[in-house]
Amino acid sequence: MTFAPVSGLQPTPQTLGGLQDAPEAGFVGAAKRYWHLVFTELADPRTNDWLLISSPLPGLTIIACYLIFCLKVGPKFMENRKPFQLKNTLIVYNALQVYASVWLFWEACEGAWLSTYSWRCQPVDPSTSPEAMRVARGVWIYFILKITELLDTVFFVLRKKQNQISFLHLYHHTVMPMISWGCTKYYPGGHGTFIGFINTFVHIIMYAYYLLSALGPQLQKYLWWKKYITRMQMAQFCMAFLHNTQLLFYDCGFPRWTAFLTLPNAIFFYYLFNDFYQQAYKEKQARLKAASDAAAALAKNGAAKANGKTRLKAE
Repeated sequence: MTFAPVSGLQPTPQTLGGLQDAPEAGFVGAAKRYWHLVFTELADPRTNDWLLISSPLPGLTIIACYLIFCLKVGPKFMENRKPFQLKNTLIVYNALQVYASVWLFWEACEGAWLSTYSWRCQPVDPSTSPEAMRVARGVWIYFILKITELLDTVFFVLRKKQNQISFLHLYHHTVMPMISWGCTKYYPGGHGTFIGFINTFVHIIMYAYYLLSALGPQLQKYLWWKKYITRMQMAQFCMAFLHNTQLLFYDCGFPRWTAFLTLPNAIFFYYLFNDFYQQAYKEKQARLKAASDAAAALAKNGAAKANGKTRLKAE
């Protein structure tokens, strides 16, 4: 005896696929769905598969290793060793940073801020047009440069210049890769690229200074302008603050909520750089002036005593 199959009850690839793709229940399933929502569905599909962008874990791992090395492993490793000179390494590194910054600044000028972008409010172009992809590529390269700049601190550790690794230095080098990662993944273009545009120009000047400094002490007399780099860094955060404030008044499609992240961060960065400037230059100048005044007073007192003895002998 044979039985005819009941229509609709036989498993099919569609029904099996539906069972296999059913959402996973419980906390783990909810976590997976949330992860997929945040890091896939909300991401810009044009950049989401680019190097180090699809997941935050690679970038966070790099930053964690960076902090562990610079704060613990590196200083311990160098404790009983002589500092590395790294002269040729620093020359090549700084020259490459200058070249990359010049190229990226030109890209930002020609492809966006001095051509088609509005200085008031600029949305992200989500298309795959050559112009939109050029800007998106520039945002990603800016992120990659922020990763390479972690070597600044690594070189300080290997050269035993631990005094230059301040909270400002670590905060800046830790936060900027995370911010630029977020821009690349979610908003690769538009209003938020302004800070990268002006920051790239500052880095041309900064790494040129480091390059000249690495070439040898014979150039030190020409490097009197270091403090003006810090002033430029402070100015860029003022410009970024004013530029992002416009989002509160103009609506062009770029998410306004980003201003509530960028504005406090710009203020905090300005405070840190200003504090560094006061300690590094203003207080140093005050100490030098006090020492100079003390030396002058001592010389004056010595001259007065010498004149007094001369008068006594003459009498």
